[in-house]
Amino acid sequence: MFKSFDVIAKKKIWFAFSGFMIAFAIFALVVFPFNWGIDFTGGTILELGFNQNVSVEQVRNGLRADGLETATIQLSGDIENEAGKDVIIRTRNLSADEAQTVVNHVNEKVGSAEVKRIETVGAVIGSEVTENTLLNVLISFAAMILYMTIRFEHKIAISAIVAISHDILMVLGMFALFHLEIDASFLAAILTVLGYSMNESVVIFDRIREAIHTHKRTDSFATLANDSIHQTIRRSMYTLITTLFCVTSLYVFGGDTTKNFALVMLIGFVSGAYSSICVATSIWVTWHEHERSERNERRRETAEIAEA
Repeated sequence: MFKSFDVIAKKKIWFAFSGFMIAFAIFALVVFPFNWGIDFTGGTILELGFNQNVSVEQVRNGLRADGLETATIQLSGDIENEAGKDVIIRTRNLSADEAQTVVNHVNEKVGSAEVKRIETVGAVIGSEVTENTLLNVLISFAAMILYMTIRFEHKIAISAIVAISHDILMVLGMFALFHLEIDASFLAAILTVLGYSMNESVVIFDRIREAIHTHKRTDSFATLANDSIHQTIRRSMYTLITTLFCVTSLYVFGGDTTKNFALVMLIGFVSGAYSSICVATSIWVTWHEHERSERNERRRETAEIAEA
């Protein structure tokens, strides 16, 4: 099945589809603001004391009426069988009236609780940390370009970075469009996607590098790339399927606090496999074919001048 599929021959389709998706992601980023979580914006801490032992899941269900089911919930004091009487809830900024409404709903759905503390806290991840994170991502991009340039060539390095940027844009665009919450775990998931996409690109381009020395000199770059993809695509598909199985399980069964973390990886892993196989290799082939065409054109012009 895979060996009969000519990936490079359909490069115009990949470029058109990816171009549309990138434009759509940029549009979403411009039009729809990010939904920053309490790690970035700060929030409110509620400490409640119940008359009976309650579990984290019970409290989370009590917060659903106010749309706070993704809040960070922690048991404190004496804990028995993953239940306790003292609960600390960290959520977005709440006014005094909103906080009282939340307490009332928790009393109705979970049980009578005494309010021990209500505090407003600052952001855990400040602007300085965010800037440092972005700087580290840029440094990692530069390091990857340097590594792939030394190990392969600069055309492979740039092609891989374009594919990785494509994957990150897909994730950011989806989160902006659907107004999904961005918290500290989002940054960890983005870095995981970056590493996965990089690994997929390295596997394919490493096979291309080996094939350059074993293929006939008359073979086109498209033939070389297609053969390399066919030799590695099963491995890429098996890796994708197994990782998606784990991440999908985390998304479905992991609870509300891990859904966005798992969703980032779901989107990023699918996009990473697609961009590594279809986009990065197509860019590399197009770049080389363009350079070969220019060299042939210069030779033809030189030969015509010599004949004249």
